Amino acid sequence: MNDSEKLKIGMGQLLVEGGEPERNLNRAEELIIEASRSGCNIILLPECSDLAWSHPSAKTKAETIPGKRSDFFSAIAVREKIYIAVGLTEKVENSIYNSAILVNPSGDIILKYRKINILKVVQDLYEVGGTLSVVKTPLGVIGMNICSDNYIDSLNIGHVLGRMGAQIILSPSSWTVDYNVTNDSDPYREKWLKPYSILAKMFDLVMVSATSVGYLVGGPFEGKKSVGCSIAVGKNGILAMGKFNELASELIIAEFIVPQPFRKGTELTSYLAESGYKESFGKFI
Repeated sequence: MNDSEKLKIGMGQLLVEGGEPERNLNRAEELIIEASRSGCNIILLPECSDLAWSHPSAKTKAETIPGKRSDFFSAIAVREKIYIAVGLTEKVENSIYNSAILVNPSGDIILKYRKINILKVVQDLYEVGGTLSVVKTPLGVIGMNICSDNYIDSLNIGHVLGRMGAQIILSPSSWTVDYNVTNDSDPYREKWLKPYSILAKMFDLVMVSATSVGYLVGGPFEGKKSVGCSIAVGKNGILAMGKFNELASELIIAEFIVPQPFRKGTELTSYLAESGYKESFGKFI
């Protein structure tokens, strides 16, 4: 991809039903096909797109990676000639991880990440991940994290990806609110736009997050809902944003020129100091 060519990322705002992997993956395939036919280079799907975030079925229905479900996405990536980033529930012996993979158009898993900032109420379900990494692709250097990894008090996870040279961070998510929350209350501006903007400005990168839609059943968040508002943010602000949408899957496309590789190592440290940034918790002074 040349410096002036625009990248198109599809944010697949997927309806995810708890414990229903076949239905969820079928809907995911529809969004992938739509993204491919719309000229997207990458499609990003939500956190735990197979079983739904926090659903108790993770204990009995999680699968290995590589495995049947990751193979499903690898096959589609080859057929549709597209990169696929998707959150899956991963089983590793007696442990369960909230994981995400990036599959290239050849069907290879080129990046796998296990969520680190696990909410306390689901720590009996998911283990904490232990690695961070980025991958160089023809589209740019890509890093991955998942949903609450981007909370202000855990933003150092994004800082590490920025320091590793990430030009794009893909973040499968499942943004969840109480059933009575409406679009008028703008539930995500402070919680998500603010930390994404901090990372995008500090490291001149693009943050992209696709979140699920639908009501949560089972588990500690039963009765709450995921309502979309998937978002892509660059250093100059919002690039694309999904609608407040409780029940229907949809594709939102962000189109942008990938930022040029940024400063590295101590050069970055000097830049941040000169710019008045304080890296702790992503705040600046």
